[in-house]
Amino acid sequence: MEKTVVLYPGLSVSHFVPMMQLADMFLEEGYAVAVALIDLTLDQDAALADAVDRVASAKPSVAFHRLLRIQNPPTVTDDGESFLWYFQILKRYNDRLREFLCSLPPRSVHAVIVDALSVDALDVTKELGLPAYTFCAANASALAVFLQLPWIRAEGQPSFKELGDAPVNFSGVPPIPASHLVRQMLDPESEIYTAMMNAMRRGAEDPDGILVNTFASLEARAVGALRDPQLVPPSSGRARRTPPVYCVGPLVAGAGAEAKEKHECLAWLDGQPERSVVLLCFGSIGAATHSEEQLREVAVGLQRSGHRFLWVVRAPLRGDTERLFDPRADTDLDALLPDGFLEATRDRGLVVKHWAPQVEVLNHRATGAFVTHCGWNSVLEGITAGVPMLCWPMYAEQKMNKLFMVEEAMVGVEMVGWQQGLVSAEEVEAKVRLVLEESEEGNQLRTRVAAHRNAATMARRGGGSSRAAFGQFLSDAAKLARE
Repeated sequence: MEKTVVLYPGLSVSHFVPMMQLADMFLEEGYAVAVALIDLTLDQDAALADAVDRVASAKPSVAFHRLLRIQNPPTVTDDGESFLWYFQILKRYNDRLREFLCSLPPRSVHAVIVDALSVDALDVTKELGLPAYTFCAANASALAVFLQLPWIRAEGQPSFKELGDAPVNFSGVPPIPASHLVRQMLDPESEIYTAMMNAMRRGAEDPDGILVNTFASLEARAVGALRDPQLVPPSSGRARRTPPVYCVGPLVAGAGAEAKEKHECLAWLDGQPERSVVLLCFGSIGAATHSEEQLREVAVGLQRSGHRFLWVVRAPLRGDTERLFDPRADTDLDALLPDGFLEATRDRGLVVKHWAPQVEVLNHRATGAFVTHCGWNSVLEGITAGVPMLCWPMYAEQKMNKLFMVEEAMVGVEMVGWQQGLVSAEEVEAKVRLVLEESEEGNQLRTRVAAHRNAATMARRGGGSSRAAFGQFLSDAAKLARE
């Protein structure tokens, strides 16, 4: 009987895409792959809908199953807290997931892999006696923090919000300023704090293991901590065991893997000198959060730097959150950017609306630097392309990622203005020059990124650490499936 792995992806592009790269690894090992998809958000989230369509078209061997929609789904609360909505949706879809899993041939399911935030789905896999794992689209450092967070702060101690920039100590990572933790963790009196802590607690206790989108040598310190069976502390007389962690990354799409035609920016890059262009790209959400003032500062800094640039721009939201998930929303570059900027820089710069094929751009010979919001997918894409980065975190765990990139892996330089809410033109100019021009610091940065790129290549090859970890996962899951 053909062995099937069921993937249950999260409801965002940044979680969906790397899980679909994981699907390729299963296909290469001869497994059938079925994706159980909640399509409730696809009508509103055009970026996710496009990603689903692209992957379904590019991977005909993967069976996509859209779960039957629930009646009267919850809506996002007035405070805009999407995580609470997400947890409510997941619980409501457990019946649909159970129906789908029960529709598969008996004993055909080798394992079920759910997004790290979808821990409520583990109730279903436990009920059905199926091996179940979580997939962490973030890095091992963030995972180490999340596994420890539910037990790091005792009742009555100052909240993380009250601690401000005071450092919090976790095993496996540098001291983290409390302000760098994810926003939902700052106020212990909030409903989302309780929900997130519950999700993290379950993520540390319930899965049979955790697959992580990283490779061991990149995060040796965090991986070492995750291998400590006592990382998750015992409490109330109950001993806990840290779930096995499998570093199976980097899960990055190959350049041009899903492209149907060549994007205009790639043709423009073809005409630029080697390693001469800085790419500015802030993800599907980050680009829309920049204010008009911030856009003007970036433009002035780029113009003054004298260097070539490729800049992906979206119009600021101005409170219109419905446009957040629509990458096709209108962007008037002439109205957003300083007068004369486009004309003055047209011989050495290109401004692209909404979206660019980031993986292809980073792997182009002309790209020499990357200004990034520090989303983990983008970080891995920069590392595997060997491109040094300028770190400009915005939301989620990106501030923690910045800390890792600058202090641990040393593959990036921080744009410090983000901490005051505005990166100045002067800093944009200075940092672009730092990474593109010849200097001792710039040369060392490029050397370190190149070393990590080579290590990533080795990890993915046969006999490499990530391939070995994936093989161990398959073996462990097979043992559980036979029990």
